[in-house]
Amino acid sequence: MNRIVVVGNGPAAHRLVERLRSHGHAGRITVLGREEHPAYNRVLLGAVLDRTLTPATLALPIVDAEVHLRVTATEIDRSRRVVRTDTGDEHPYDVLVLATGSRPRLPEIPGLCGERLQALRTLADCARIGSAAGPVAVLGGGILGVEAARALLARGHEVTLVHPNPHLMDRQLDDVGGRLLAERLGKLGVELRLGRRAVAYRRGQLVLDSSDVVPAGLVVACTGVTAETRLAVRAGLPVRRGIVVDDRLRTSDARIHAIGDCAEHEGEASGLIASAWEQADALAELLAGGDTRYRGTRTVTRLKARGIDLASIGSVDCLESTDAEVVTLSDPARGRYAKLALREERIAGAVLFGFPEAIAAVSQLHDRDLPVPTDRLALLLGTPAAVPGAPAELPDDAVICRCNNVTKKALTAAWRGGARSVPELARATRATTGCGGCVDDVGRLCGALADRTEHQEEGAA
Repeated sequence: MNRIVVVGNGPAAHRLVERLRSHGHAGRITVLGREEHPAYNRVLLGAVLDRTLTPATLALPIVDAEVHLRVTATEIDRSRRVVRTDTGDEHPYDVLVLATGSRPRLPEIPGLCGERLQALRTLADCARIGSAAGPVAVLGGGILGVEAARALLARGHEVTLVHPNPHLMDRQLDDVGGRLLAERLGKLGVELRLGRRAVAYRRGQLVLDSSDVVPAGLVVACTGVTAETRLAVRAGLPVRRGIVVDDRLRTSDARIHAIGDCAEHEGEASGLIASAWEQADALAELLAGGDTRYRGTRTVTRLKARGIDLASIGSVDCLESTDAEVVTLSDPARGRYAKLALREERIAGAVLFGFPEAIAAVSQLHDRDLPVPTDRLALLLGTPAAVPGAPAELPDDAVICRCNNVTKKALTAAWRGGARSVPELARATRATTGCGGCVDDVGRLCGALADRTEHQEEGAA
């Protein structure tokens, strides 16, 4: 099992290669990527679009693998155990990992095609959108659509967001959270058309089912994705919403695995970066001889939009459940709202809007399956004493920065290596360079490490 071929060069593939090498895999690893760019963190494309980050800052560290760019895997010969590409090359494997990701679903709207319609999935997409001038319409009010609308507004565009449902981010938020988000976007300057669909495009205008027209020199489609399963289908592997895998991330062919957006586990194809990372971690351990299992990923969705603190944690359906303790804090005058669903004193679901300290605390409690403090209000208001486990007390493998998957261990190592401030830790680990939601946690850890170092030095004296 020395030769591993990975089809795909996104965050899941990159993470897998990193973890394989850290587990001591010394064999040949070949990575086949369709894009011209080396691996990068596509989660942060919105930050490139609004100019918070540059494309170069999204680049992931170079890995110890034979990486082929601008190539497409076209066929898997399972009997010979080789992958063929559009360049005519064949890559033999002992283990094959499909990390093919997903592709955007583009709406079919009469009159809308070509350069007028653009997805936001790659750095190339980002560059094309960034070069556009004039008014822009964004189709889809899910998390990507909201982030795109906010980013385009920051670039100076006139932006209209069209969403077929009555409230935004309806998969992650309850109706109150969706309404507050709409109000915040409206105050920032985004024109909202909720409960409406685009039915045609004529002469630079998007026509809605209400007969209203929206000026749009460019239409950005954030209308969902489809798991990239075509290679697996041609190979005869079982596919439903994604490539079907078991708890070992195996397909029906024991030599072929799938991870990330393209994989379906227990009927779920989540499309979340956290799932991709956890699957990559589990598969690397398995391929290194371990006996772990992938059991699913706890869901934490944080909006990465400038000036908006919003997170959805766990199952939003729990918020209306009759078998859960539901805690609600509404402060509409200050644009704040929180709703927690608790089962057996643990967080089953939450919506947090305008409570950045609570987002960090509740996320950690949910991740670690810890009981919530008895003072629920103090937790939501961010009172430190109410939150069990300050950053310095967290286990080493606790993820502090979700956007870049930076753990407490990595931050502590960077501190010991000389990065003694939040900006220095950001440069060393990339923590805080995504949505920025972990800035306070990184700062608190920084302060705790400084205090510990000072006390150790005093003790030594």
